[in-house]
Amino acid sequence: FGICGVRKNEGGLLFTLSYGRPIALNVDPIEKKPLFHFLVGTNSFSIATEGCNFHCDFCQNWQISQGRSNVSRDSNREYEPINIVASAIKADCRSISYTYTEPTIFFEYALDIAKIAKREKLYNIFVTNGYITKDALLTIEPYLDAANVDLKSFSDVFYRRVCGGRLSPVLDSIRLM
Repeated sequence: FGICGVRKNEGGLLFTLSYGRPIALNVDPIEKKPLFHFLVGTNSFSIATEGCNFHCDFCQNWQISQGRSNVSRDSNREYEPINIVASAIKADCRSISYTYTEPTIFFEYALDIAKIAKREKLYNIFVTNGYITKDALLTIEPYLDAANVDLKSFSDVFYRRVCGGRLSPVLDSIRLM
């Protein structure tokens, strides 16, 4: 398993174990993301799966990002991307937010949902730590309408010691966004 806890290498092939298995589905005010002057006063359908590529000691969602409860692996309940979009529409949400945990960990799932959401005239939002490759950002870019990058520090030492990552890839992502 990778450090995210939901990707597994089997015989040289990488598999995601969280696809279709959200650990959180909620309707939130858009202001909770928080975004500035974006869809003000509307609700966003928030979704997360287990896992994160950081291990921050101060994470407010550590139970689902770091908990390794095996909900994703043990759950018989699956939600196809079309079902997530239908739930957002039914809840009268104008957007879908990939949040609470790191959306790059469930990137394939988020991308499939975002494509359908865009066709249905819903907005897509990443609430992210920004630790994402250029290729992944360019892949999601046609479908992503907004992002909130949680810059944790301007210190690479902090990122290495506290988060288990590096600062420069986050800054590169912010510049690209």
